[in-house]
Amino acid sequence: MKNWASGLVCIILSGNIWSQSIEKLPLVIVGAGASGSMASIQSARMGVPSLLLEESHWVGGMLTAAGVSAIDGNHKMPSGLWGEFRDSLYRRYGGPQAVETGWVSNTLFEPSVGRSIIAHMIKKEGNISLLLNTKVSKVSKINDGYELSYIKDGKNYTIQTSYLIDATELGDIAKMLKIPRRIGMDSRNDTGESWAPIKPNNFIQDLTYVVILRDFGPNADMTIPKPKNYNPEKYRCCCDIADPSTKQQSRLDCNQMMTYGKLPNGKYMINWPNCGNDFYVNMINMNDQQRKIAIDQAKLHSLGFIYYMQTELGFKHLGIADDEYDTDDKLPLIPYHRESGRVHGEILFTANHVMKPYDYTLYRTGIAVGDYPIDHHHKQKPNVPIIDFFDIKAPSYNVPLGSLIPKSQDRLIIAEKSISVSNIVNGATRLQPVVLGIGQAAGALAAIAYKNNVALNKINIREVQHALLSSNAYIVPFFDVLNSDQDFRAIQKLGVLGIVQGIGVPYKWANQTWFYPDRIVTEYEAVNGLRPYFRALHQKYDASGEPMTLKYLYDLFLSLGYDKAFAMPNMSGQSPVTRRQLAVLIDRFLPIFDQSIDLQGHIITKI
Repeated sequence: MKNWASGLVCIILSGNIWSQSIEKLPLVIVGAGASGSMASIQSARMGVPSLLLEESHWVGGMLTAAGVSAIDGNHKMPSGLWGEFRDSLYRRYGGPQAVETGWVSNTLFEPSVGRSIIAHMIKKEGNISLLLNTKVSKVSKINDGYELSYIKDGKNYTIQTSYLIDATELGDIAKMLKIPRRIGMDSRNDTGESWAPIKPNNFIQDLTYVVILRDFGPNADMTIPKPKNYNPEKYRCCCDIADPSTKQQSRLDCNQMMTYGKLPNGKYMINWPNCGNDFYVNMINMNDQQRKIAIDQAKLHSLGFIYYMQTELGFKHLGIADDEYDTDDKLPLIPYHRESGRVHGEILFTANHVMKPYDYTLYRTGIAVGDYPIDHHHKQKPNVPIIDFFDIKAPSYNVPLGSLIPKSQDRLIIAEKSISVSNIVNGATRLQPVVLGIGQAAGALAAIAYKNNVALNKINIREVQHALLSSNAYIVPFFDVLNSDQDFRAIQKLGVLGIVQGIGVPYKWANQTWFYPDRIVTEYEAVNGLRPYFRALHQKYDASGEPMTLKYLYDLFLSLGYDKAFAMPNMSGQSPVTRRQLAVLIDRFLPIFDQSIDLQGHIITKI
């Protein structure tokens, strides 16, 4: 596979990809942002090489090129590649405390450092061909894959691929393919979410053109030139954290605003929603020229905020960092897009699924996890129906696999922020660790689909989940059982089987789902949890609320026809069984995880 990748690079650099005799590429990923980078790494580790195309000259997307270098959520669930990235940050800076520099996050870092780490992660795989400064100009569906045209160094190329991942910031590949998408707020009649407006609209979340500042010393004057059309009234309430209605400012609050995104090495991430640099514009369906104009307006708004802080709040010693970005204005390469066009997928993941996962079956298909509250930024657009931060008190959640698969395509995978979720749920799934996890899952899905040569809607979901578990990724959000736990995989499997249910808790900035591994399981709980998977248990109602003993579990296994239970030591005792023990024993002796389920989470064949 590595020879394939190195050969492809040589062919591309020759200037005419079709001048050489090559096979169709296994996988092309468009967008080397948070999702695309992780997708390429995961597929490479599973033996499937990829061509990774990126329009800018940075990898990492919102974490790096957009400057959103303060991780929101999943601090206690270091899932898969997100955990590897964080561990690299710890090594680079000197441990967890060295990156706990701002109050908004437990993990803050300089964007250039994040870019360096992700670039290294990609490079060391060997069978990922990364092309930067590369723009896809056309994509079309062919019989068994896709054909793409792209521009690199002023030259045009055309390639074909068996599978394609759209990991662009705004879902541009889905747009080119004219795949139906939801843009803006959904109607509650469409999604069934009581928090959604009655009528749909096209209002999306504010974007932010982040600015990275650096402390140049107490006597420095780093005041930038007054931006065009500067209006200080836009920023007047930026320090009014407790009460946005007041016009009075407190230097203490202004310092709190500044330390929100304090980074290592005396730098500051300016990504502030309250009268700060959030900016409303819907760029999803704009052409390139329209987007450029919109981006310039967003930059001016952010520069106005910087000028305000320097001239009216006394932060003139903080100037735009000159050692982060190599752009002419030293600003990030791209804006932080909080929302994209969301495809019509095989599954629409809604707030109802998040709130009460066990009322549905989608949790069985989970491939990524998140714990951040449903957070919407809508302060810059007048007359937008408000979805308040704490209105929807949800537990942590897992993202269903079917939300990555468009209905109309059988070899296209959607990643980043364009997956099939409601507008409300996008307020949680847009956060960095979730998007990293979605990318990792997209890579696993593509690799398995390619190896088996199957349509995505026919994929073996358990095979994808197994690949993710083998990569130390979470598929259910049990935050009280770390992936370093020796029984992590067994407990995760039990979680998506739903044999015992997690306990969901909305909690501050990091929602929770507790597994309680040491809690005793009752007879009824175990039998009722196993009932959907075994026909023999449909009429079994002799399980009580008594604590389940090893002997009871032993007899239960035998009644289901699994004589491997005879090999289990001490199974004749009356010791009660904990959730942890149940997970381990079921994983070892009952082949439930091998049963097929569909994208809705329905069991296809019962034992």
